[in-house]
Amino acid sequence: MTIDSTTPPGTLHTDHLGALTERTSAAAPEFTAMADAIWDDPEMRWEEFRAQEKHQAAARSHGFTITEKVAGIPTAFHAERGTGGPVIAFLGEYDALADISQESGNPLRTPDPANTSGNGHGCHHHLLGSGALLAAVVTAEYFEAAGIEARVRYYGCPAEEAAAGKTFMVKAGAFNDVDAAVTWHPTPLTRSRQSLTLSYSQVYFHFTGLAAHAGAMPHLGRSALDAVELMNVGVNFLREHMPDSARVHYAITDAGGRSPNVVQAHASVYYVIRAEDTRQMRDLHERVVRIARGAALMTETELEIEFDGACAEVLPNEVLERTLEGVLQQLGPVPFDAADQLAATEFAIGLDGREIAAAKRLVGWDVRDERALHDEVAPYSPEQPRPQMTGSTDVGDVSWVVPTVQISSATAALGTPFHAWQTVAQGKMPAAHKGMIHAATSMAATAAAIVIDREVLTAAQREHSDILALTPYLEPIPDGVVAPPLRADGRSTKH
Repeated sequence: MTIDSTTPPGTLHTDHLGALTERTSAAAPEFTAMADAIWDDPEMRWEEFRAQEKHQAAARSHGFTITEKVAGIPTAFHAERGTGGPVIAFLGEYDALADISQESGNPLRTPDPANTSGNGHGCHHHLLGSGALLAAVVTAEYFEAAGIEARVRYYGCPAEEAAAGKTFMVKAGAFNDVDAAVTWHPTPLTRSRQSLTLSYSQVYFHFTGLAAHAGAMPHLGRSALDAVELMNVGVNFLREHMPDSARVHYAITDAGGRSPNVVQAHASVYYVIRAEDTRQMRDLHERVVRIARGAALMTETELEIEFDGACAEVLPNEVLERTLEGVLQQLGPVPFDAADQLAATEFAIGLDGREIAAAKRLVGWDVRDERALHDEVAPYSPEQPRPQMTGSTDVGDVSWVVPTVQISSATAALGTPFHAWQTVAQGKMPAAHKGMIHAATSMAATAAAIVIDREVLTAAQREHSDILALTPYLEPIPDGVVAPPLRADGRSTKH
């Protein structure tokens, strides 16, 4: 199985693609079953112990060597198979979200009666991790059978949701010997073009004052709740003076108590601060911190700042992206059938029509198109500006230390809001499984193209190093801050 002289660089020979497709299809039932089992037992960030055990058991059964507690994090691991050659990483996730439990396949809001946690896989990470591990297994087994030297490494990454597990792993050097990384994310559409994401930080502001009787002796009290409210007002005034693409969100996590006739002695607020890049994010973060200090000064309260986590924006790699696009053109779209479309239509009825129309325009469809699932590959237009997401992902930090490519693969109806029960409901349906298997095949084939044609890997690494020479990676997490599971008091180092 060799690539002939007429094959363009980065194009996978049909013999390789056919063999990888067959292997993925044969192994798929094991991994779709694992995805379903993880869907049935959704665990929150940093607590994905049972999901991790399933991933490790599957990797071990396929000849991978397990390294546990990567970066010291209990639910982070990697699994490796192969010798010699480059190190190709597959990135997986398996954390769920709170309070979005939903009955499988039901387009009407119905929490799953068998789910006692209330959690749900509203971002389809049960598919993400299982699909990435399937790709790693298929790639490693095929390389060994074909005599191709490479080390295939699967990373089980915890706490992507508002926690930046990979960022802590990057900070610990977990990816330092990786040559290229491949991953995917379930979405309502299939494409190779990577959207830009926002850098973010998340931080708690804890205020401490003095309690007093609010009616009899209010002058003796110092209200921590007043400090929280003044901080929020100050940040709301700041919004007029932020870059248009920046975002600031907050939640009051401690309002001091339930008695209004008491001057509240303690109160806390949790902020997420986003901007186009880490430099902008740092600047905005510091402005928010200064507002918090001002609120403490005005109320004569003490302020404790707890840095919780952060991540960088994604750095796309054009070389790897073009390679992935070539694979998708050879492979074609997710093979949805009429039954899949009909089932997705049941969900589309209850979705926001504006979101459905926007999704159809994004993939180049007429808004009147009756298809509910994206059964094509979205047009690849490198000459057009990249779409800018206002969300964030810790894949960003990996992409700054390793050339990284990420496929989007359709697993839900167009217009489905992620981080919502509608996504949870579609997570075990045949269409979701097909999207996962398609993504696994695409990732395996892309990894094979990178390893077999070393010109692709060399070009991708050159592109990556050229960008970093002009714009070095800025670690978004300050020194001294460790992952939440490693904090003795449950809090980070204070800043």
